[in-house]
Amino acid sequence: MAFSRLLAVLATLISSTPAKSMEPWQAPDSPFRLGEAYPEKPATCETVAHWVDKAPQIDARVTFAIQGELVAAEWDGALAYLIMCEERGIQVMCVTYSKEGLETGDKVLFGGGYIRFDKRRIVLDPCLASD
Repeated sequence: MAFSRLLAVLATLISSTPAKSMEPWQAPDSPFRLGEAYPEKPATCETVAHWVDKAPQIDARVTFAIQGELVAAEWDGALAYLIMCEERGIQVMCVTYSKEGLETGDKVLFGGGYIRFDKRRIVLDPCLASD
């Protein structure tokens, strides 16, 4: 009898303990993932503004993914700088080792280490870009 009372008390305590709420960046549709894993749903130029203030505030590797059209593609002989999204919004730069034949106007997917450079610029470094 005492054991069944203990179980009832424990069940009451567990059911009354608030569940830890999920951070926005942990949502299934989030373009953020901790570590090297790529998110299943990338951001777009239309949704990036929604997501940037929801980025994890941690001192660890955060991967961010975005899909859209290149607005610039530059090569300095050592690194490629691929830029997505128009300048009037939030731009995302992918720093990588090669342009891989990508040119302005190509639709691409970026995935890489998230760095919020300033209010309107995100840098992904290291980054992979694919069409």
